[in-house]
Amino acid sequence: MDPNNRPAQLDSPAVGRVIKYGSRLNTRLYRLTGGRLGNRWRVGAAMRKPVPVCLLTTTGRKSGEARTVPLLYLRHGESIVLVASQGGLPANPAWYHNLKADPAVRIQIDSDAGDYAARIADDAERTQLWPSLVELYADFDTYAAWTERTIPVIICEPA
Repeated sequence: MDPNNRPAQLDSPAVGRVIKYGSRLNTRLYRLTGGRLGNRWRVGAAMRKPVPVCLLTTTGRKSGEARTVPLLYLRHGESIVLVASQGGLPANPAWYHNLKADPAVRIQIDSDAGDYAARIADDAERTQLWPSLVELYADFDTYAAWTERTIPVIICEPA
């Protein structure tokens, strides 16, 4: 992994703001339409092969308030698999820290929502799941190359 390959513009504070406001807009559209809008990611490697989007709700570890973000997901049996890539930025996303503090999460896929217990995949699970995640969205490999951190894979099992 060589973070020097990460485009310099990604380190701009503006990128964080764009991600934050884009996520808020996507979440609003998703909720308002029961997932008819905002349920597919069509950026980067997903231009030709759109990737499904869910809404993940965690409890803020500091605020105690519900925090919802749109994320790409992979169905794996009854579980939902998430990737804390944050576009290859150096730090894990806030939602990752929230679910580490409180693994009880809610996931909405289209108009269906359910409660899940989230856990970080161990090394063997991550190794097994990573090829399927990259098949789903090839840019996950690019993001991994842009950061020194190991991008966490999260397994959410029905509660």
